[in-house]
Amino acid sequence: MIAMNIKKSSSLSFKTHVINKKKVVYTYNQNFEKFIEVETTILLTDKNIFKYHQSLFKKYKVITINAGEKHKNQKTVDDVIKKMIELGADRSYTIAGIGGGVITDMAGYISAIYMRGIKCVLAPTTILAMVDASIGGKNGIDVAHYKNMVGTIKQPDKIIFDFRFLKTLPQKEWINGFAEIIKHACIKSKKLFQELEKKSIAHYQNNFEELSNLIYQNAELKTNVVNRDEFEKHERMLLNFGHTLGHAVENNYQLPHGFAVAIGMVYACRLSEKLTNFNETKKVVQLIEKYALPSKLDFDSDVVFENMLKDKKKIRNNINYVLLNKIGESKIQSISKSDLKKYIKQIRYD
Repeated sequence: MIAMNIKKSSSLSFKTHVINKKKVVYTYNQNFEKFIEVETTILLTDKNIFKYHQSLFKKYKVITINAGEKHKNQKTVDDVIKKMIELGADRSYTIAGIGGGVITDMAGYISAIYMRGIKCVLAPTTILAMVDASIGGKNGIDVAHYKNMVGTIKQPDKIIFDFRFLKTLPQKEWINGFAEIIKHACIKSKKLFQELEKKSIAHYQNNFEELSNLIYQNAELKTNVVNRDEFEKHERMLLNFGHTLGHAVENNYQLPHGFAVAIGMVYACRLSEKLTNFNETKKVVQLIEKYALPSKLDFDSDVVFENMLKDKKKIRNNINYVLLNKIGESKIQSISKSDLKKYIKQIRYD
């Protein structure tokens, strides 16, 4: 467990965003029970979170699922829906996802399809979910080892950042989440990148006010992108930095999402060296390693390439790849399948 002095921050409270004419209420440093109605809400969480926080769930109807990405599939969704029917959930109900990225993805997806749509509230419990997975309305499940192949875009009604959950977050999950923070810095904020260079995970764990502001800053960055491009026609695609190769290795090599994205970011930097004259790969690698994330993986390039061809970013014979011009400035470049296969075989990690 992490020893954290959690207190109400005077600078962080409520913020309402309008995404596609829908208000999404964000609350920071709040207790989720204060914002989730008891009688007509079903909580969806995993067995690990339920084990550590049973006292928080006493008043609610709760459905628990096994923890882990391998359970983010249609079978689990069907099981949850059957239990919702048994609990009497009708169209007046809300599903509240209390968990990491797997739970928030599934809760959003279920809210979109159950009885053709019910309300959704998310209370992310990991760093990764707080800065990325819960924000933006992307919901989905995996099919075999292909990531998020089935899903919807449906904005939640509320996102509740209840930092009590971070007290029981394993160190590996802190590391996992910082990959998405580094991603945001690489594509959009040199200032954030420089802040991360000066600090560390331990620093944020011991300085809760700074951690709160870091999460707020990242949530704001992603929300602003989603506001401008909810359905990923252009700018939102930049948030896929590191994910094209990352998704291709994640399930195949049983990697945590952030670890796979970190490896994918290094690969994207190497590719940027070839295609945009990017010359700051060393700084990105150093930052990734500073936050205890992997920068290398001995993968089968043929297998990875075949997985990349199943990626949602493939359009006919090209894949839209996110590259860096410089730290804090990114671009989308369409790369042909034949060229990408060649680059994968050429690029080797130092």
